[in-house]
Amino acid sequence: MSSDAIREARDLARGIGRLLASMGYRTLTEFTFANGRRADVIGLNAGGDLTIVEIKRTTADLRGDDKWPEYLPYCDTFYFGVPDHFPRDTLPESTGIIVADRFGAVVEREPPFEKAHASRRRSVILNFGLAAADRLQRLGDPEWSDGRG
Repeated sequence: MSSDAIREARDLARGIGRLLASMGYRTLTEFTFANGRRADVIGLNAGGDLTIVEIKRTTADLRGDDKWPEYLPYCDTFYFGVPDHFPRDTLPESTGIIVADRFGAVVEREPPFEKAHASRRRSVILNFGLAAADRLQRLGDPEWSDGRG
């Protein structure tokens, strides 16, 4: 991915994070699940609701991604996060749409709410907390290592 593409994806994640925060969620980017898949943005709110946002910058990016359905068992709501110029009619109708830029975002289409299985929810919430704590530890002590790499 080019540096411009990386920058645009980071900008979209920033705007999406701001939106989700305004909706009562706390977010992490590049969150890895037990199945090895990595969500672009995951949000967790005080009620334990889990939201995943998969960022797509172009239709080619969308066409080349057949893994996004594998995220669905790990969340209650699933959105695609896209820039304003993205053709929304190419996105699956069964998903939500968030239109974003680096300054913010708006929900253009709400997804269905389908509660994740309780044991999977517990696992994701635990891993969310551990990932957040690990990132905070590394921020406060960049030289710290837990021996995992």
